[in-house]
Amino acid sequence: MEMSNELDTLVFFEHARKICEATYAVNPLDAENLTRWGGALLELSQFPSVSDSQTLVQDAISKLEEALSINPRKHDALWCLGNAQTAFAFLANNEDEARPYFEKAAQYFQRAVDEDPGNEVYLKSLQLSAKAPELHQEMIKHGLAQQALGAGPSSSSSSTKAGKEKKKSSDLKYDIFGWVILAVGFVAWVGFSKGQTPPPSLR
Repeated sequence: MEMSNELDTLVFFEHARKICEATYAVNPLDAENLTRWGGALLELSQFPSVSDSQTLVQDAISKLEEALSINPRKHDALWCLGNAQTAFAFLANNEDEARPYFEKAAQYFQRAVDEDPGNEVYLKSLQLSAKAPELHQEMIKHGLAQQALGAGPSSSSSSTKAGKEKKKSSDLKYDIFGWVILAVGFVAWVGFSKGQTPPPSLR
C-alpha cells in the first residue's frame, strides 16, 4: 500500500512538473506557475528512485528565485525557497557546506513571515529552521549524513546488516525532510489545483 501511495505521489508531481514546464513556455512571467514548478521539483527530489536529489533541489531553487524576481513579495515562494534551502542543506555532507543554506533558509522564512505575519505555517517553519543546523550536526556526528545522501554504510560484515542500515538511512532521510516536504507538497498541490480550475464564464 505504501509503495502505491509513493508511486501515486511521484506520478502526480511529475505530471505537475510537466504542466508547469508547458505553462512556462507560454508565459515565463507567471510567478504562481514558477512557484508550483519549484514545489513539484522539490517533492520529486525526495523519492529514492530519483538519483540526483541535489540537482532537483537546485532546479527548484532556481525556479523559486525566478518567481521572486517577478514578484519579490510573493510569500509562498519565499516560504518554499526556505524549504528548498533547508533540503539542500540537509543534502550537504559537512557542517561548513550546510551552514550557508541554513542561513538562507532562515532569511527566506523570516521574509515570508514579514509578508504574511499571521501565517502559522511560516512561523513554525521559522522556529524549526533554528533547530535544523543542530539536527544536521547530529547527523554528521553519527555518520548519518552520507548515508542519507545514498552513500550507504562504509563496510559491513553481512548483507543483512547492510540492508538494515540502508533502510535505516532511507527512513532517516524521510524523517528529516518530512516537515519540509509535507508542507511544500500541500502548497504545490493547492496551487496546482487552482491552476487547473477553469476560468468563470462571462455572461
